Amino acid sequence: MLFGKRKRIVNRILIVEDEPLTAFDTENLIGSEGYEVVATLDRFADAVDTLDRESVDLILCDVRLTGERTGIDLARDAKRRGIPVLFVTGGPPDDAEELVIGVLMKPYSNRTLRSALSCIDCYLAGEKARPPKGLTLFPKATV
Repeated sequence: MLFGKRKRIVNRILIVEDEPLTAFDTENLIGSEGYEVVATLDRFADAVDTLDRESVDLILCDVRLTGERTGIDLARDAKRRGIPVLFVTGGPPDDAEELVIGVLMKPYSNRTLRSALSCIDCYLAGEKARPPKGLTLFPKATV
């Protein structure tokens, strides 16, 4: 594109996070960056219900959630639906590469989250993406 920005692939984001302050901060940052926050939830069942009703371009998901089901369970469900997931966690599971497109390690700054979202958008568009510190991207075959 010669005189403009490429149209963003990631527009609608579902946040699934069990820590209220982190969820609130993430929602506010994402909204201020022009993304649409589909919902901010802390339970697997609520997230699946939302995925049944709403179009989602990316799920930001912690591994630990409220209730018995985990972010790993949600990543498996999202993978089956073809929805990319970014684990946002302090402790990713060993099989993360098989489930999600990447991991953003906590704690992270607002700047790092902004850069990570931009990087993921480029990555999903098939463009070269240079991840910020704390973000690991996995091969696209995982989506």
